[in-house]
Amino acid sequence: MRILAIDTALDLCSACVLDDAAEAPLAQESMALARGHAEALLPLVERVMARVEGGFESLERIAVTVGPGSYTGLRVGLSAARALGLALGKPVVGVTTLSALLTPLLAANHEGTLAAAIDARHGAVYLLALSAGEGIVVPPAHITVEAAAGRLGAGPVTLVGSGAPALAAALQARGVPALVADTAGPDIVSVASLGQVADPAQALPRPMYLRGPDAQPQDHARLARR
Repeated sequence: MRILAIDTALDLCSACVLDDAAEAPLAQESMALARGHAEALLPLVERVMARVEGGFESLERIAVTVGPGSYTGLRVGLSAARALGLALGKPVVGVTTLSALLTPLLAANHEGTLAAAIDARHGAVYLLALSAGEGIVVPPAHITVEAAAGRLGAGPVTLVGSGAPALAAALQARGVPALVADTAGPDIVSVASLGQVADPAQALPRPMYLRGPDAQPQDHARLARR
């Protein structure tokens, strides 16, 4: 299967073409980008596809990160992926950011608990934790750092993601061995790999929100209807 993967969920703008008949990605590009995904993504995808024999018509599937992540970034990636899927007549699958972060750790066969933690600000993280013995330890959740530390057990815990340093510090304060393996965003090749095995009927390209919006209705300022 030949797949185009797109990621704009966090502070990266990335694309990759992966073919399971090839030993390495056919093409990939990633750039650090806190803002401006809307302007950067399509030119980046075009550069990646220009290096792939057969171009867009050779694709069999498109994968896109669905979050958790930046509201605006997610919308940019999802809109682009859906548009490409519609234009090419190819299925589009969603890959969670947390799963993509954990994939390299799973491949490395780390012992103990593996956790992906994305900084959600205000003392909270988006968290997903697994272990070989227990399976899912913490399902995808928006949770305070202290509460997360309390749910990860006796360790050892290997962490990835932007929220990993804060969570590691909270774990170590509890006497739990914790190692930060990486603080970067998801590897775009991991997004593509997960997209290849995803079920299009289940892994829908819809945003994954683990908390409500920061903006709240100003009910106290609302004018009464006459």
